[in-house]
Amino acid sequence: MKKLYSRPESLNKSASGFCPGCMHGTITKITAQVIDELELGEKTICCLPVGCGTLGLLYWNLDLVGCAHGRAPAVATGIKRSRPQNLVFTYQGDGDLGAIGTAEIIHAANRGENFTTIFVNNSIYGMTGGQMAPTTLVGQKSTTSPTGRDPALAGYPMNISEIIASLRAPAYVARFAVNTPANINKAKAGIKKAFEIQLRNGGFTFIEILSNCPTNWGMTPLETLDFIEEQTMKQFPLGIFKEPEEEIDKC
Repeated sequence: MKKLYSRPESLNKSASGFCPGCMHGTITKITAQVIDELELGEKTICCLPVGCGTLGLLYWNLDLVGCAHGRAPAVATGIKRSRPQNLVFTYQGDGDLGAIGTAEIIHAANRGENFTTIFVNNSIYGMTGGQMAPTTLVGQKSTTSPTGRDPALAGYPMNISEIIASLRAPAYVARFAVNTPANINKAKAGIKKAFEIQLRNGGFTFIEILSNCPTNWGMTPLETLDFIEEQTMKQFPLGIFKEPEEEIDKC
């Protein structure tokens, strides 16, 4: 009998420690699948900062570098410049990238550094206690906004992809979601395209993925997927915000 599905070689053989229903596990898996399809397991270096994404140190069968909170783009810059033959990517959450790491991601993108960032936006600080993040929706509750985010006090959610896309240098900027099988497949294709652009020295590539946090949202996993569809996507619409001209010409 032909085997149709198996664990990616770029994943370790260990059980997931992500909270039940968390889509970090799915994003970790599809990233590993892309690396396998490109046959780059031995040439990939992943930079992981602080947050739920740090658990990738346990799951990816890759060369991994632990970075200070928010500083993964700075570390990735140094690695890619010194080892241009490698596929280099950062895997960051919204609290990490959108708050303490804002300077690092903006300036790496503005320089057009030739690495990829996978940005997981679940609109809350997941690992550190469920605090309000830069991407928390207006009215969304957190441990530091128990009555809901108030723009008069905390400002509005930051649309990171649109900010990155407004810069001249980035090559590819897109936002996906993982709330349905169809959207998961699109996210996987987006990650693959970003990696392929990097491999041909195309410049900085940025993939935002809308995800969930059942634990800190106080919802069941199924309720969080509905919330992404009905609420999160209104603030953060899916789409490609910037891509190389040769890609546009193919459309």
